[in-house]
Amino acid sequence: MSPILLRIKRAVLAGHYAFSEKARLEMESDRLTELDVAESILNAEAITKTIRSTSPFRRRTGERLYIIHSANLTGLPIYSKGKLVSEADTEVYYFLVSAKRLL
Repeated sequence: MSPILLRIKRAVLAGHYAFSEKARLEMESDRLTELDVAESILNAEAITKTIRSTSPFRRRTGERLYIIHSANLTGLPIYSKGKLVSEADTEVYYFLVSAKRLL
């Protein structure tokens, strides 16, 4: 398992994660809960893809976004995209910018 995925899982286990408004809208549309998304991240075996953000609205251009495809505990496949963020010295949390059901 990659060191980045371990850091993401540890942040989620510690409850250090947040959702963007876009992610919340996608979750609501697909009837997903925060727990569904957290479970899918904790069940993940790998990061599916790493991309660089091209959004002009990001704090830093080119920040890394991690895409994870994994199922929650009931087997529902979920897509999530997020970034690791460091704030207040060493506090790290995973900020989800997208979360929805996989087709």
